[in-house]
Amino acid sequence: MRQSFLAGLVAALTAVIIWGTQLPIAKDAFVAVNPLHATMIRYQVASVFLVLLLIVREGPQALHYRGFGLRASVIGVFGMSASPMLVFFGISLAGAERAAVITALQPAVAALAQWIFRRKRPATFTLACIAVAFVGVVLVVTKGHLVAAATPRELLGSAIILLGAVCWVIYTMGTERLAGWSTWKVTVLTVLPGMIATTLVTETLAMCGIIEVPTRAGLLSVMWPLAYLTFAGVLFSMLAWNFGTRRIGALNATLLINFMPIVTFAFRAWQGHRFLPIELAGALLVVLALVANNLYLRRQYVRRLQSLR
Repeated sequence: MRQSFLAGLVAALTAVIIWGTQLPIAKDAFVAVNPLHATMIRYQVASVFLVLLLIVREGPQALHYRGFGLRASVIGVFGMSASPMLVFFGISLAGAERAAVITALQPAVAALAQWIFRRKRPATFTLACIAVAFVGVVLVVTKGHLVAAATPRELLGSAIILLGAVCWVIYTMGTERLAGWSTWKVTVLTVLPGMIATTLVTETLAMCGIIEVPTRAGLLSVMWPLAYLTFAGVLFSMLAWNFGTRRIGALNATLLINFMPIVTFAFRAWQGHRFLPIELAGALLVVLALVANNLYLRRQYVRRLQSLR
């Protein structure tokens, strides 16, 4: 039992490290390939392997939507198309470190969405943690200057990243309505319509001359970053995350994913980027607030279990 938990912990942590490092790697790849084409290529290649893995794991019948085609497609467009395209485009404008901090707010955004749409008010402690986390994000984005902060380009990029994070929350909440589907089936049957939507949007914008089609030389120059984003960022990390969460539980997994900004900041520092003290303080506020809320929720969960005994 202890070995299974340790294996799950290592797997989930590996996924978090991959997701934390892929943001700055994606930023570097955008020098030669625009964010939309990078997203399209990433999901096209990953879709092929994911479909094959689902067939091997659950059989060809798992590819049938069985009445949930429209719902899964809408959810897939939000989570597997709009979210990655917006986040990647936002990274190209605002930078990887801001993206890591803003996307870390997804649990907080989800809690607010539950309150707005499902009338499930979060606990006062959770609301306080959300407020602290948002303050941290503001410090990172504005670098402590609330009036004339970052450039308009960086502020726009940060807003786009936040919109992408909201799209992922919509996806996460929507998948709860795909009753009876395995994690793998939910993933694959939402990735496919998302990939198709991404391809249509990207090709349409390219034909209209709004974005440039990457050259062969450009693609080859960032071949390894694209390979990392595809095979490590989608395929391997999803396998590791699914493996890990089944062994350590959702609460423990969420606690780990809250450390993604730390991974990104450490990777950027290794690349030679120097952060202002206010940026580091803001990122630390976000991480501490989210970890505190996760520990609070864990404690409440244990109390509920004990009360049922």
